[in-house]
Amino acid sequence: MPDETPHEDRPAAAPGEGRRAVPAPSPPADSTSTDEAPKDDPLKDDPAKDDVPEGEPAKGGPGGGESAEDGPERLAEEAKMPSGALDPEKTDKPFGERDPATGGPVERSRDEDAVKPVPPEPGAPDPAHDIEQRRREAGVDHRFPFGRPGEPLGRAHPFVFGFTAALGVITAWMLVKAATNAKSVIVMIVVAMFLAVGLNPAVERLRRIGLPRGVAVGTVFLGVLAFFAGFVASLVQPVSEQVTELRKNIPDYVTQLQNNERLAEWDKRYGLLDRAQKAVNSKGFQDGLTDTATGIGKVAINGVFQTVTILILTLYFLSSLPQIKTFFYQLAPRSRRARVALLGDEILDRIGGYVAGQFTIAFIAGLTSYIFLEIMSVKYALALALIVAVTDLIPLVGATVGAVVVCLVAFLTGTVTDGSICIAFYVIYQQVENYVVYPRVMKRTVDVQPAVTIVAALIGAALLGVVGALLAIPTAAAISLLIREVLMPRQETL
Repeated sequence: MPDETPHEDRPAAAPGEGRRAVPAPSPPADSTSTDEAPKDDPLKDDPAKDDVPEGEPAKGGPGGGESAEDGPERLAEEAKMPSGALDPEKTDKPFGERDPATGGPVERSRDEDAVKPVPPEPGAPDPAHDIEQRRREAGVDHRFPFGRPGEPLGRAHPFVFGFTAALGVITAWMLVKAATNAKSVIVMIVVAMFLAVGLNPAVERLRRIGLPRGVAVGTVFLGVLAFFAGFVASLVQPVSEQVTELRKNIPDYVTQLQNNERLAEWDKRYGLLDRAQKAVNSKGFQDGLTDTATGIGKVAINGVFQTVTILILTLYFLSSLPQIKTFFYQLAPRSRRARVALLGDEILDRIGGYVAGQFTIAFIAGLTSYIFLEIMSVKYALALALIVAVTDLIPLVGATVGAVVVCLVAFLTGTVTDGSICIAFYVIYQQVENYVVYPRVMKRTVDVQPAVTIVAALIGAALLGVVGALLAIPTAAAISLLIREVLMPRQETL
């Protein structure tokens, strides 16, 4: 006879007896008991029942409910869907998880069996004072002993928005501060890249005649070095001669000051010589003179260092310019990379045209100044012409700076008439260059309207000084190209 003891009335297995409770062996079933078995018994025709070895329990107790004998395989089979996937409503129960202390299976309640938080009702006790109400509203159960956690903060939450905005402001401020501290380095990098892009058309022309890129870059760079070396060499002779002449004439200047009747009268009336002697012998004057000399030396050393750094960076940028362009073009999406490359090449060509135009204008100014100074028989005509050519690289005001130097030298080395003629010549030339030569050259090389050229140069000079004036016009050319090729076609489609 089969054991008919109800499942819930059986004695519980003592802990430590094993993972599964082994039931008492049932007596062999005879034909009578077999015939009296219910017809709807699911275990009657189960072929797996006959294959169970003697001494092992059959799956599914007589009571029909799940018992400790049900292993992970039975639970996994129940959680499977017809497609083979796991039923999401039945996978919350972990399969095969056992208590490390007792070795028995760990039963976890499903989400539908978990205690739900109870919303506060009107007239309900305050959870700050009533512990039971606190437990009910928090939804305390064995899974969440301190209540179910609330919904996470969304991006639209005021705290999240305020924290993100504050973090963005702090990051932006730190970036601005870092850029301000590294301003000199950034300016050198920008100038070097600008020169490399401007010299690249000359390199490409040398490549068209069959020179390798390395040889072409070296040739162009040596030409730039030769230009700067010639400019410095042309200034060495006049400066050294003037210093020598000044050293020789100092005693004569002192004698003239002593024999000057007007100065002697002022000295008797105001004691100028005594005051000058006390000022020169004072400690403050000597310290100030030392600080001034030290500052001039630092400025000179810093200028030489920056010049050498810019030349080295220009050489590196010029030699690797194709790789640099390819790297930045690859940052664009693949679907727009071709158009970005075309626009980028056009912008770089315009920058190169601007540099070529600036050198053309500077060459015209230097050549015109040299011819004029030779006609006027002004000393150091070649050096002064080179000064005019170099300063003329600065848009709009460069020629004026060079003209002031030339006129000052003409007054000191010549007569008042020579200086007056120089002033008149450069006033006329400045107007011709600003309103005739410069706009025409920029129109052909950069394709920027004359008014835009002048406005851009003024704004750039106000923002970054000489460097801003140099970079303003190619920047304006790039912006005008992007507006014409990107913004305006998009506006037509709206």
